[in-house]
Amino acid sequence: MWSALSLSKAVKKIESVEVQGARQIAIYSLKFLRKFCKKKGFGKEFEQAANALEKVRPTAVVLHNCLGILRKNKKLETIDVLLEKLERADKDIAANGLNFFKKKKYTILTHCHSSEALSVIKALKRSGKKVSVIATETDPLGQGVKTAKEMASARISITLIIDSAVGYFMPNIDMVIVGTDSMRKEGVVNKIGTKLYAIAAKEHKKSFYVVGNTLKLDKRKEFEIEQRSAKEVYNELVKPGQLKGVKIMNPAFDITPWRFVSKVITEQGVYSPSKINRMLRHTK
Repeated sequence: MWSALSLSKAVKKIESVEVQGARQIAIYSLKFLRKFCKKKGFGKEFEQAANALEKVRPTAVVLHNCLGILRKNKKLETIDVLLEKLERADKDIAANGLNFFKKKKYTILTHCHSSEALSVIKALKRSGKKVSVIATETDPLGQGVKTAKEMASARISITLIIDSAVGYFMPNIDMVIVGTDSMRKEGVVNKIGTKLYAIAAKEHKKSFYVVGNTLKLDKRKEFEIEQRSAKEVYNELVKPGQLKGVKIMNPAFDITPWRFVSKVITEQGVYSPSKINRMLRHTK
């Protein structure tokens, strides 16, 4: 009963976006599985728990890749290695971003909330560069508000805007920095709206940078864009039951084609989109 009850709570935390972001979902799930497997081992119950956690947010690939590694080497030590890699990734990504961005002043637009993308921005601030950030509200769940609070706590100049105002602010920024839930041959999978901002950046000749660790390389043949509850949309607009006859769709992610991406900042280095695609084609 301990396992079923705890697993249900873990799934709910991820499903409700209390735990959000592909990297954070993987870290949270691996920590849960470490406690779970210490009690239950790596048998049938482990597989059931792993499958349940992986299915909650099907678009994010980090947990999928971590579970693939864990299934090949079912040991608590494997979980520890994966957690260390994920925890260390932020620092390595931040260092690579700091080495790449040489100017003394930046105005940066970002979308949603990405711990890895924000690690780069914070590193720029700590190095003495003058940094200001424009963060989108990120409807329908307002995840950009978390970004705004985090930037304010880091004493970074922050402006929070509604999603549809990006075109208005685009001429005044230096670059866009976003995270990613997975990187596929089709492009960068990130929070819905990212593709529109990439197109706007291209129109205004602004650089568009993606930040993500290499466990986000997605070689899955089958791929699913997560469709979330319509209630997330209409609860902000009207009371339930007042939109009879209206179909509501709420995709959580979209795919930005690689032609709109300037560079990808990873824990291993700063790569071109063509390099990322070569990494995706490589099979060990």
